[in-house]
Amino acid sequence: MKEEKFRNKIYWFIFVFSLLVIWVHSYNAKLFLGTGRTAELVDRGERLLGDVVAQVAVPGFFIISGYLFFRNFTMDRLWSKWNSRIKTVLVPFVVWNTIYYAAYAAGSRIPWLRDVLGKGTIPVSLNALVDAVLHYRYNYVFWYLYQLILLVILAPVIYFFLSRRHVRWMYLAGVTAGLLAGVSLSPLNIDALFFYSVAADCALNNKKMTEASWTKQRFLSGAAILAAACAVYLYSIRYFSVSGIAIYRFLVPAALWFMADENRLPEVKPWMKINFFLYALHFLLVRFINKTAALYVPGIPAVPVLLYLLMPGIVLIISYPAAVFLQRRLPLLWRLLTGGRN
Repeated sequence: MKEEKFRNKIYWFIFVFSLLVIWVHSYNAKLFLGTGRTAELVDRGERLLGDVVAQVAVPGFFIISGYLFFRNFTMDRLWSKWNSRIKTVLVPFVVWNTIYYAAYAAGSRIPWLRDVLGKGTIPVSLNALVDAVLHYRYNYVFWYLYQLILLVILAPVIYFFLSRRHVRWMYLAGVTAGLLAGVSLSPLNIDALFFYSVAADCALNNKKMTEASWTKQRFLSGAAILAAACAVYLYSIRYFSVSGIAIYRFLVPAALWFMADENRLPEVKPWMKINFFLYALHFLLVRFINKTAALYVPGIPAVPVLLYLLMPGIVLIISYPAAVFLQRRLPLLWRLLTGGRN
């Protein structure tokens, strides 16, 4: 696969995953309809899309992050990789968590907005600020960035194991066994380590296979992986296997990567490249839109359903003009918010 095709394909996957993540956080049936049979049916439908389909985006992000970090990686490049992630991961993590805290603290002092936020009056103090930043208190979706920061710190350890032929298999088997056994590595999530490590191994030891051009055989291999993912999911819900759900969510992005023909993917548009900004902003927008609408719109089942289905488009329509404005008028702030991403 040519480099430009690879990059374009990565952008497509990140864009689709970004839209799916919005669905993950857009549940609104009980907010609009309260309890009862109708609310239960709508909620079940939303969770089918949000939990079963859209949740595959989270492992997808870990896979892409792990692969890109270790693509062409050597220990000589560790410091440059770390410096890059300080700019693209750590700085936005601090900046966005600070903004969310400030926004929630200010909003909690405005009567009508306080009802929408539902957090009471948020204290303003240095301790509250530090807590909000370190524990992403008002921006829950940044648990992903928190995990990514831990994984980036562990990069030399992961590389040590994966760069040695025999130790590599022992390491991957150990991580997989830990995932299946539900081992706790707090504060690091074992499933995040699994997603990231397998992707890192693909970058270090299976790059030729991972970046091969699309073929019919490659498509069929992806279809077989997707079928296996569905089988794992059915097994997992029958036997209440949390680790099985994690395996299912890992296999689906892998299957789609093999199935997608990079030659048929159009070149990504500018509005498809604001994915980090979309990811960072969407949680606030989704909560505000849902809660505001629930306060002023009657509990008609069609309203939450339509709002849920349209939410990715609504958030994108709001976010892209904001992104363009920041890029053109406040470029320094834009760089801080996105880590220098275009």
